[in-house]
Amino acid sequence: MEVNLTKGKIDNSLKMRLYEGMLYPRLIEEKMLNLLRQGKISKWFSGIGQEAISVGCTMALKAEDTIFPMHRNLGVFTSREIPLSRLLSQWQGKANGFTKGRDRSFHFGAVDYNVIGMISHLGAQLSLADGVGLAHKLSKSGNIALAMTGEGGTSEGEFHEALNVAAVWQLPVIFVIENNGYGLSTPTSEQYRCEHLVDRAKGYGMKGIRIDGNNVEEVYSTISAIRNQITTSPEPWLVECDTFRMRGHEEASGVKYVPKKLLEQWAKKDPIDRIEKTLLAKKITTKKKIAGLRDSLKKAINATTKESFRESTITSTVPAELSDVYTPTEQWTGNIDTSNTTEMRYIDSISDGLNMAMQKYDNLVLMGQDIADYGGVFKITDGFTERYGKGRVRNTPICESAILGAAMGLSLEGVPSMVEMQFSDFVTCGFNQIVNNIAKVRYRWGLSVNTVIRMPSGGSVGAGPFHSQSTEAWFTHVPGLKIVYPSNPIDAKGLLLAAFSDPNPVLYFEHKGLYRSSTAEVPSEYYEIPIGKAALISEGSDCTIVTYGLGVKWATEMAKELNLAADIIDLRTLSPIDYDTISTSIKKTNKVLILHEDVEQGGIGGDISSYISENLFEHLDGPVIRVSSLNSPVPFASELEEKYLANHRLKDKLNTLLAY
Repeated sequence: MEVNLTKGKIDNSLKMRLYEGMLYPRLIEEKMLNLLRQGKISKWFSGIGQEAISVGCTMALKAEDTIFPMHRNLGVFTSREIPLSRLLSQWQGKANGFTKGRDRSFHFGAVDYNVIGMISHLGAQLSLADGVGLAHKLSKSGNIALAMTGEGGTSEGEFHEALNVAAVWQLPVIFVIENNGYGLSTPTSEQYRCEHLVDRAKGYGMKGIRIDGNNVEEVYSTISAIRNQITTSPEPWLVECDTFRMRGHEEASGVKYVPKKLLEQWAKKDPIDRIEKTLLAKKITTKKKIAGLRDSLKKAINATTKESFRESTITSTVPAELSDVYTPTEQWTGNIDTSNTTEMRYIDSISDGLNMAMQKYDNLVLMGQDIADYGGVFKITDGFTERYGKGRVRNTPICESAILGAAMGLSLEGVPSMVEMQFSDFVTCGFNQIVNNIAKVRYRWGLSVNTVIRMPSGGSVGAGPFHSQSTEAWFTHVPGLKIVYPSNPIDAKGLLLAAFSDPNPVLYFEHKGLYRSSTAEVPSEYYEIPIGKAALISEGSDCTIVTYGLGVKWATEMAKELNLAADIIDLRTLSPIDYDTISTSIKKTNKVLILHEDVEQGGIGGDISSYISENLFEHLDGPVIRVSSLNSPVPFASELEEKYLANHRLKDKLNTLLAY
C-alpha cells in the first residue's frame, strides 16, 4: 500500500532529550551487567545497541497511548518515567516491584504508565494491543496502541492473527518489528524467506515502512507521523526497524555464534554514538556537558541501586498468595422474582441473558465467528446486530487466540467482553491466551480480566471427535479461571448474568444437547445464580450423586427408573467447587457416585473423589464410584457414541454402589 507520511522537524531541544533518553537506559544496563557478574541479579536481557527503537517510539507517543514492549526495551520504561527504584525491586523480586516477586524482569504491567510487558510466549502481546486499539476506536478517544516484537516473534501464529484482526477491523495499532538479526542463535536467513518482513504488510492490506532502527531521529519522526495520522483515521501500521543485538539473547548465551566482522560493522552504527556525534558537530552540546550528564546519571543510578539493595527480601503467607489469584467479587443480593416467568428453552435463556447483559453494560462487546448478522451457528445472538450495532457485536476472523487476547486488551481499558468459541473444541487454538495470559495476570500484577468465554460443549448430537468433546477439565486445573456449567434454562440465564458481573474471567460451558431439549419457566426479570454454589436437585438417603451439565438429566432419569431416593447435587460451578454441599450430603447418605460426561482419565471427578477420600473417609459405607465416558475420542456414528457416553454405564455402577 502507498505510504504517505508527513514528518515533523526535530529541533535541537528534542534531539537532546532523545539523546538523554537513550543514554539513561544504556548506563542502567551497564550497571546491571556489573551486578550480574557479581551475582546480585539473576538474569539480564540486554538491549544495548537497540535503544533508539525503545526511546524513539515511546517519546513519539502520548502518555495516554498504551505500549507493549519486549524484554530488551528498557528505554520504554525509563521514557515513561517509571521510577528506577521500582524497576530494581522488580528485577530483584522484591515487594516494591510490580509483581510482588511473582514474575521476573519486564513481565509485568504498569497500567498507571500505560506500559504492559510481555509473557515468555512470543507474540502474545500483539493481540492485547488489538483489544486496546478496539477500545480506543469504539470510544473515539484518539489514543492508540503500539506493540513491539522481534523478528523471531513474527514466525508465531499470533503475529499473523493479530495483524489480520487489526487490518480487518481497522484498528489504531502500530506493530513494530525489532529486526536485530538473530532469534537467540538463529539468523534471519533461517527464520523467513521474504526479503524484508515489512513486505508482509501488503498481504494484510495495511501500510508498512522499513526504517533505520539505530537512528533515533528517524524512529521518532516516523512513529510520530504515523500516530498523528491514525488518531483521526484509524488503521494499523507495520514498522520494521533494522537494528542489531550487540550482546547475547541473554548474557549466559554469549555471542560466539555471531561473526566478528558483523559485530564490528554494527558497533559503528551505535545509536547513542551517532546522535552524540551529531550534537557535537552541530554544537548543540559540548563534550564537557556530555561528561557532566553521564556523571550525574551514573551517580543517581548508583545511589538508587545502593538503596534498592537495602530493601528486605520479600515474604508472604499462604492466604496472601491465594487471595490475589482472583479479584474479590460482590455477590448479587437481589431476590429472584418468580411471579413473572416465560417458558424458555435452554438456548433461549442464554440468549435472554446475553441480551440483558448488553443492556446493563452499555460498553459490553461481543466477539465470535459468525455471531453478527448470521446470529451464530446456534442462533443465540440472532437479532443482536440490529439492536446493538456492529461495533458491539463483532464477527471475527477465524483466529481464536487473537480474539481472546483482544478480550484481555479490552479489559486494560475497562471494557467488558464476551468471546464465543463456536465449539469448545476450538479453544485449543487459543489455549495460550487463556491459561498463560488471562488466567495468570491477576496474580502476576493485578489486572482483572472481565471477560466471559462461552463454550458450546459436549456430545450426544452425533458430531464426532472435533465438535463433541467435554473440555472443561482442561481448565479446572488452571488457577485464576472461574468455570460454570448450567444444566437447565433457569441456571443458564442466572449463571451467565453472574459471569458478566464477576470481575474475573469466566468460562461458561453450555451443553449443545440441552439447547433445544431442556425447557423451564424462566424468571423474566434480571437475576443471578451465585457462582461457586451447587444446587440440591433432589433429596434422599440412599446415596449421593454428584454431577453437572447433561449428567443432571441422566442422574434424575436413572433415579426415577430405579425408584432411588438420592441426593442429586448439580455442581453448576466447576471452579471453585462447592465442597460444603458435597460434604453435608455424604455425611447423610454415606455413599457417593460422581457422574460426568467427560472421560475418566484426568476428569474433574478425580479431584472430587480425592477430596472425599481425604476428608470424608470415615463417613463412607462404600467406595467412591466414578462414572464417565470411555477413555477414547468421541465417535461420530450414533451407535458408537451411545456406548461411549457415561450414561451407558450409569445403571450398573449405581447398582454396584447400592449393593455395598
